[in-house]
Amino acid sequence: MIKPKQTHSKKELSVKEYVSGLADGNISILGRVITLVESTRLDHQMLAQDILEQCMPTTGKSVRIGITGVPGVGKSTFIESFGKLITSLGKKVAVLAIDPSSEQGRGSILGDKTRMEALSIDPLAFIRPSPNAGSLGGVARKTRESILLCEAAGYDVIIVETVGVGQSETAVHSMVDFFLLLMLAGAGDELQGIKRGIMEMADVLTITKADGDNINKSKMAVGDYKRAIHLFPAKTNNWIPKVLTCSAYEKTGIEEIWETISSFVNHCKCNNTFEENRKKQAQFWLHESIQEQLGTYFYQKPEVKKLLPKLEKEVVEGKLSPFIAANQLIDLFKK
Repeated sequence: MIKPKQTHSKKELSVKEYVSGLADGNISILGRVITLVESTRLDHQMLAQDILEQCMPTTGKSVRIGITGVPGVGKSTFIESFGKLITSLGKKVAVLAIDPSSEQGRGSILGDKTRMEALSIDPLAFIRPSPNAGSLGGVARKTRESILLCEAAGYDVIIVETVGVGQSETAVHSMVDFFLLLMLAGAGDELQGIKRGIMEMADVLTITKADGDNINKSKMAVGDYKRAIHLFPAKTNNWIPKVLTCSAYEKTGIEEIWETISSFVNHCKCNNTFEENRKKQAQFWLHESIQEQLGTYFYQKPEVKKLLPKLEKEVVEGKLSPFIAANQLIDLFKK
């Protein structure tokens, strides 16, 4: 008997069906909605916004954790061990990534998904690569919306990972409750190119790969960073950042990090700074969304697209001030 040829087209779902699927924790539906969020098609974006609007009452119940560190610090190995610990407690964990660098050919988080093999097949885990291209603002906004969708799907812990150390840390800090900075010991320059501002954002600094010959170096690094932390301004939530060590390979120190995060959340909820921080973040993302959408409309306006190359040429040749050129374009846009 000849089997009928299978088609790969997916049935279009209604907003109600998407929302219901998310409420049931359907991973396939979650993946499809995040794809809609990431799409550049206007109809997909409108559908995604309708779904998000319906889901908003069921969001906000997770603990959002940002994780960063220089390449080679062992983020993937750490996240897998950390994620497996969380799922062993019966909690659902989602891993999202901000990777604006991939459009410039500097790698992608997709490779990390294959390295986190044990976590990727865990029924309580969801791992989502970031878009393969896009500005930091666009990728960050889509990650922010993906957090809300994961919460609507019942995930208790959302991990947002940055691929490197750069501007994306500030974006991640503006969408998470807790910021974890992974560091290496004995790598020459102890700051390892990490900006002081990123260290100031951290709620916990963790020295990774604290095993074997690295144990003594890790202990020394802990002392150095503890002294450095005292020089940073006090946090508004009155939390004193901790310096910890771990070995994802030997599975040591991972539980202490989770316990510290739990203590942090309790600390912030008791002094009401947890909810206050989330309100400020929501306000920040409102203004970010306004700027991004205005920019999109501005550059899509036919009159602006027609005049822009001419003014760009005059600016580059020094015949016209960038400010005057910008004002001409904005006046044209307003008309």
